[in-house]
Amino acid sequence: MSTTTTTLVVGATGATGKHVVLQLLQQKQHVRAIARSKQRLLDTLNEISPNDASEEYADFLTVTEAAVLDLSDEELENLCSGCDACVSCLGHNMTFQGVFGKPRRLVTDAAKRICHAIETNQSKEKDSKIRMVKFILMGSDGVANPNGQDEKRTFGERFLVFLLRYLIPPHRDNENAAAYISGKTDNPNLEWTVIRPTDLIDGSVTKYELLPRPPGSLFGDGVATRSNVAKSMVDMILTQSLWDEWKFKMPVLHDLN
Repeated sequence: MSTTTTTLVVGATGATGKHVVLQLLQQKQHVRAIARSKQRLLDTLNEISPNDASEEYADFLTVTEAAVLDLSDEELENLCSGCDACVSCLGHNMTFQGVFGKPRRLVTDAAKRICHAIETNQSKEKDSKIRMVKFILMGSDGVANPNGQDEKRTFGERFLVFLLRYLIPPHRDNENAAAYISGKTDNPNLEWTVIRPTDLIDGSVTKYELLPRPPGSLFGDGVATRSNVAKSMVDMILTQSLWDEWKFKMPVLHDLN
């Protein structure tokens, strides 16, 4: 791999984020991970791929032990400085506290703060040397594209989404985050994509497909392996032609049988 990149990953110990970290490290790419526990992250990586000894990628991995929203603006700016990409795989824990407790705007507020940190760093750079940064947000196919180009949902689907929006705070958070990112059109040096997987499952990397909009019903049309979601993110970071195809869009991902 001739391309060498540096990527900030938030939600690094999560069910998808850990795969992003590992796959980047396996490609000998530099990773800055934000995690509450460095040891937990290392243990998680070893559980996924026991044959990849931690010392083999120690030179490529830097871990900041913190919750992303607890970092100061300066700390977050330092973490984003020099990065080619920033990936957010944040999500709410599926417990009562995780769903209904604080922070209710975890995904949205983290996205806003990361984008602000990127743009603050860019404002300090000379025009000829401004670094273009890719921002990748993990979303859900349950979140409609704010540009209105998704197929119109059935009455039953719209009613379900209405209930989710007002009864389940994480869904509203994901919608708000997607709306914020899709509105980031004023900075040509901050490019973004929101990857919307279908029903998530665990499993190894296989083939996947990216589509411009959900192909079928909201109530289940295919599955997406978390490792494939991570693979799509890594592919976009390392393959410019793929990035050019999907930047400023919200592709839906599902596994190919």
